[in-house]
Amino acid sequence: MFINQKIKETFLIIGTNLGDRPAHLQQAIAQIEENVGKILHRSSVYETEPWGITDQPSFYNQVLKVATTLNPLQLLTATLAIEKEMGRVRAERYGARIIDIDILFFDDLVINTGELTIPHPRITERNFVLAPLAEIAPHLVHPVLHQTISEIWSAGNDQLGVKKIASNER
Repeated sequence: MFINQKIKETFLIIGTNLGDRPAHLQQAIAQIEENVGKILHRSSVYETEPWGITDQPSFYNQVLKVATTLNPLQLLTATLAIEKEMGRVRAERYGARIIDIDILFFDDLVINTGELTIPHPRITERNFVLAPLAEIAPHLVHPVLHQTISEIWSAGNDQLGVKKIASNER
């Protein structure tokens, strides 16, 4: 029997700064499509200076808009499993990594538990999130701040460099 599950929209950011960065992004995208849901839209790829620990290679980052039937905790479990399968080792906060997948938004939900915070609490502080997010969802309204991503991006004060290196074309 088929159960009609409600489709929800989530925004994810994927990032990598080790090894073959373009290949890692593509592998993460394939895993997300297989285990999370259909990718509706993807930003260009941006090269960004490392945030937090600056003595490491630059990151490639990309934001994905995904349609999913998962609930937020299932989504967290799925993204952590993808990271683990791809070889992510959580040794140092803000350290170098093969892949990082963060949940930025999940519909217009606001969640703040020990396991999960949505919207991601540091969206407004990070150009590497705001630049690709503003590219694909400039009119998305932050459910806590009640501002559009475009407005948040314009008011941002992160000084780290962000450079578009690849278009969002498949």
